[in-house]
Amino acid sequence: WDLPSTEGMEFDQYDTPLSRWIVVHEFGEVLAGIRLTPSTAKCGIYSYMLRDAQRGLLSDIPATVLHYRAPVSDKIWEAARLFVSDGQPASRRSLLQKTLLLSMARSAVEVGATQVIGIVPAVFQRWMARIGMSALPIGPRMEIDGDRTQAAMMNVRALVEGLTNDG
Repeated sequence: WDLPSTEGMEFDQYDTPLSRWIVVHEFGEVLAGIRLTPSTAKCGIYSYMLRDAQRGLLSDIPATVLHYRAPVSDKIWEAARLFVSDGQPASRRSLLQKTLLLSMARSAVEVGATQVIGIVPAVFQRWMARIGMSALPIGPRMEIDGDRTQAAMMNVRALVEGLTNDG
């Protein structure tokens, strides 16, 4: 998406004090990141991205993004703006994605979430199974900016509890 930026930093209407940002960094260099926003968020006319798409407020995401009405619950947060820095070699990308998603899950659980909703690559189930995270498709497969994607609900509490019990 074409987002506004200032001084090299992108932002949109969902970058509010209600959101949390998880960043993977090394020696001062940002390697990967993701934004978490509560599904209960309200800022002006906006709530969270998937819900606002359903409400017709976003032209880049179809209103049919979910099979059912977007949830609003203290237990559900939205993940968006996932990135791995372009400068990272292919050999590190899987490890960075795993580190980022596990950190996202822990951060979500810390704020009381049990699930995280978001748009993910259409191959997400295989991708997430590699890190032990379960997710269910909750919307149709679609193409956004040339990428095959699908909305999914991730069970972050089960993942974090499994990690805690294993170690």
